[in-house]
Amino acid sequence: MNNPPLLLFECAMSGLDFQNIRKLLIRSTNWLGDAVLTTPAMGQLRKAFPRAEIVVAANPVVAELLSPHPDCDRVMIWDKGRQHKGISGLVQFSQGLRKEKFDLAVLFQNAFEAALMAWLAGIPRRMGYRIDGRGLLLNHGVPVGAAERRLHHSEYYVNLLRRAGIDAPVAPPRLYCTAAETKWAEDQLPGDRWVAINPGAAYGSAKRWLPERFAEVAESISRELGVGIVLIGGRQDTAVGAQISSQIHTPHQNFVGQTTIRQLMALLARCRLLITNDSGPMHMAAALETPLVALFGPTDPLTTSPATDRCKIVRHPFACAPCLKRHCPTDHRCMTAISVDEVLAAARGLWMESR
Repeated sequence: MNNPPLLLFECAMSGLDFQNIRKLLIRSTNWLGDAVLTTPAMGQLRKAFPRAEIVVAANPVVAELLSPHPDCDRVMIWDKGRQHKGISGLVQFSQGLRKEKFDLAVLFQNAFEAALMAWLAGIPRRMGYRIDGRGLLLNHGVPVGAAERRLHHSEYYVNLLRRAGIDAPVAPPRLYCTAAETKWAEDQLPGDRWVAINPGAAYGSAKRWLPERFAEVAESISRELGVGIVLIGGRQDTAVGAQISSQIHTPHQNFVGQTTIRQLMALLARCRLLITNDSGPMHMAAALETPLVALFGPTDPLTTSPATDRCKIVRHPFACAPCLKRHCPTDHRCMTAISVDEVLAAARGLWMESR
């Protein structure tokens, strides 16, 4: 037989028969940053099942992030907020999955709903972490212990594959822009001296540094290094983007709320440096190999730091951090303690290293 060695391996723990996986469903996570951190595991699934069709089920935002991506063949949009709303929407979507006749579902999303979806779709092999009360719906379940909870998120998803018997070394997250997307970004940002500023964070206000300090950093670094500033972010960040833009008096462009996810990726790939809160664009930049300065406060860099060596983290280790709260109930000291000078020093260092 000429099958690759991985396809001959059968996991004693789960009974997963690698030889008969011809069509594989990945249920992706719902947050952009987490979805980026699943890409190493996606790559290992592609290697383990080179002849299988790999399909990702994802919400509209994550679907755009992964359309296209070399480690999946297509994306099915799971629009829980509109088209697939409520129980009837879940049943409708699951019926569509049933018609696809998948052999294996790999559930990167931890929710009960993901396991129920795969079960309703009649997928015979359902792999995921036994969490959120869904253990009975998984026939290849992996328990979550203290060790798993302390893993970096990119390794957390790879660990799921390892525990099911798939040889999966940790690799860096990767995203890819098309030639057309790259050309669009080149037209928007001529030259090669651009620094991106990302003042938002979708999870909540506790992760956001002060807008006036972002403006001061942007103004200073623009004058000092002779670079243009690019403001980026989602529609929810439009107001703060306008506020920062009004305080910058050097060359800059404000794209906050003006781009698609794919256009945002292309802008990040075009920039020489990103200064950002802990956010989806932070992980996107890391996956695009753009150097970045990341500001951490209420979240834990041990588990959610950018998975890249081209990064400097600015953080003050207060006793109350990481609290993982969306909104600070006290004085937001973990973020207000970060000074403009600290961020500028980190940015200068990365800029010199990238020359």
